[in-house]
Formats: sequence, structure tokens, C-alpha cells
Amino acid sequence: MQFLLLLLSIFTQASAPALWAVKTSGLDTNLRGVSAVSGVDSDGNRIRVIWACGSNGVILKSINDGADWTILHARGGEKLDFRGIQAFGANTAYVISIGDGENSRIYKTTDGGANWSLQFTDSRKEFFLDDIVCISEKHCFVAGDPIDGKLFLASTEDGEHWKELPRDSMPAALQGEGAFAASSTTLAIANKKDIYIGTGGPAARVFHSPDLGKTWTVVNTPILAGEASQGIFSILPVENSLLVVGGDYKVLKSAEKAAASSSDGGATWKLSDQPPGGFRSGLAYVGAATFIAVGPSGEDITSDSGAHWRASGTLNLNAVTTLGPEVWAVGEKGAVAVMHYRTK
Repeated sequence: MQFLLLLLSIFTQASAPALWAVKTSGLDTNLRGVSAVSGVDSDGNRIRVIWACGSNGVILKSINDGADWTILHARGGEKLDFRGIQAFGANTAYVISIGDGENSRIYKTTDGGANWSLQFTDSRKEFFLDDIVCISEKHCFVAGDPIDGKLFLASTEDGEHWKELPRDSMPAALQGEGAFAASSTTLAIANKKDIYIGTGGPAARVFHSPDLGKTWTVVNTPILAGEASQGIFSILPVENSLLVVGGDYKVLKSAEKAAASSSDGGATWKLSDQPPGGFRSGLAYVGAATFIAVGPSGEDITSDSGAHWRASGTLNLNAVTTLGPEVWAVGEKGAVAVMHYRTK
């Protein structure tokens, strides 16, 4: 079932911080995934398409810069908690849900969200998806909690059929270690070959494969760890640099060891000299050493590749992405916000 959610401009103007404009809010969902892409409308005109997903089976889509939103549902997934979405234009998108066993699923649409096909799930009780990332429209990866002592990884190379990847060379996960699904961004791919997975729990580590999963290494980072609620919640590679953010999701305003960076491909790590304002769950790259971090207690910007962060808002947001100078983020109660940012 689909319908248009008309926006209330008065609410938007009253609720938006200085740098952020709230495009919609008030839905019974906690949005966790967002994808902003270029597309083409029925007349062949270029448009910006914003997709988002969250709890209670909600999937959102806008084809007019957030002026109107279509609420979409995958048949059979009306009660699922969707955490990650990867879109390609106005018609094609993948979405993943979390949960034990068959509650973790991968759906795909090729008709703009009118219909969704269930592509992958697993009945094993240990099966729990966390993240999705795509190299292209047909080549995508998902990561999940450890099975048989090692992080789960699967991929599709044709956009339809998924297979679990061998993990023989992957280092074993520590007891209680895993990836977080807060924003579906603890899995990242760079240069179409380097896979990075950030973890938490007993340690905040980065698993790295330089060859799409054939071989692996793992290193510790200085991000806060030691408890089940602590660790890396988002990882973002840009050229030879990597940024991670996280902290403790149970202590939202604590900035202790909440951000770190690496300038050598993840071999060594350094905590931010001036951290973001608290726990952060999402990262996006704007350009020219500038990154945006979001979390339940606010948003931050760094213009020196993560060494120093400054506040940019106080919204409750979980995930963030960029499309040109636009920064799109999503959060609780169906909030979708946009910030226009240009680097100097």
C-alpha cells in the first residue's frame, strides 16, 4: 500500500536547527538507513531521489527533494526492522532487515518500490545481518554477526543470487564481538576491492580484506570498547584514509573515544584531538577533508579529516549520506533532514 505523506512547512521551519532543514517527521518508525541518488523521471528529466528505511517495515522515497514522500512496504516485511538501503536511481533499491534467523532479510525492488522480492535469508539462529554496501547495481555485499566464530559475509554479483563467502582466512571474532547495525555503515568497500568491517563489544577492531574477501587482517582501534554497547558504529574509507565513529550508545552525550582516524589504510589509528559531541552512529564524506557525523544527541562537522570536530546540529539522527552539496540524514519518529554544505 502506498500513499503520499504531505509535509507541514510550519513544523519544518519551527523544528530545524540553523544548518539542518527537517523535511518530514512524526511517523511511527525509527529510520536507520538512507540513500540519496540521481535518477530520471518519466519525462527523462534528471531528479534527485531520496530513499530511507526503518522500523515497523517502513521504507520511504521522495523524487522531489523531500517535498513529498511515498511510504512503501515489502510484502511479508510489514513488521521488520529495516536498517540499510542501497539505491540506484528511482526504480532499483536493496533493503536489509535485522533480527535473529529469518527476520534478517534482503529485499530488492526494480519498479520504484511497488513490489519487493525477497532475495536472501537464513534459518540459522546465529544469522543476524548488520550492513549492506554495493560496488555497483548488481555487485553488493552484506555483513552479519559471527557464525561459527567468524563474521558473516555474503555477496551477489548478478543482483539476484546471494552466496555466503568463504571466511577461511578471516581472523576469528572475540567472544561477544560483532558489528553494529545502527546505521548499516560498519561495512565499507573502497577501490572496488578493499572491504572494511568495524566491530565493537570487547574490542573496537577493523577487519580488512584487500581482495574482496580472499585474505584478511585485523587491527585494534582506540575507539571506546569493553562493553556490549561500545565500539565502532560507522567506518568510512576515503582514498588512503579511514574514519571511524562510535562510542557508547547507552551514554549518548559522552564523547569519550568517540572518533578516530587512520592515514595509512587502517594500519595505525589516532583518536580525534577534538571529538564530536557524543556517541555517533553515522558518517558521510562531503569533500576536501570534510566529513559529517550524526547521532542521537547531535551532528558534527570536521574539515581536517577527523582531527577536530565542531557541532552542526542537535537533531536525533542515526544515518547520513551525501549527494553533491546536499547532506541527507534520518532518525527517530521518521525524521528526514537535509543540510546544504559546500567546501571552500
